[in-house]
Amino acid sequence: MTSLTTWQKSSYSEATGNCVEIRTHDGMIEVRESDNPGDIITTTRTKFEALILGVKAGDFDHAI
Repeated sequence: MTSLTTWQKSSYSEATGNCVEIRTHDGMIEVRESDNPGDIITTTRTKFEALILGVKAGDFDHAI
């Protein structure tokens, strides 16, 4: 994974906001909602990778 220093939003995000953004900071992955930029979730690369793999596999399809 490339080291990010600025927040990056998904290309699937709406132009008016309503998006999730990620970045790496101090070796950790940070995730935030653009509408509440002060609320940041921090996790490890390993756990974030497991989440992404689960999303790709459809493990969370019941949530949407």
